[in-house]
Amino acid sequence: MSEDALFAFIPLGGIMLGALGVIGWMFNNWVRARHGYPLEDDNGNPVLKLDDKRFDMLAAENEKLKAAQLRLEERIAVLERIATDPGQRIAQQIEALR
Repeated sequence: MSEDALFAFIPLGGIMLGALGVIGWMFNNWVRARHGYPLEDDNGNPVLKLDDKRFDMLAAENEKLKAAQLRLEERIAVLERIATDPGQRIAQQIEALR
């Protein structure tokens, strides 16, 4: 291969390195956004901020889901007790409630 042919690959290598850098930057931002890390600009300042309204909405939904989970766990405990207790004891408890 001649020297002229080798010098022809230098700009191509520079373009490929630049493209690789851009693709790496995009992949890095995608991973950070997907896992909940804040995105930053060139100076390290956050780009997207979680607004208070959305945060409050998510907190309220979280509380509702926790309350629903607690109710379901209590119901499951009752069903497990019914399934594992002998039939006579359950009948006596039902009669006691009447």
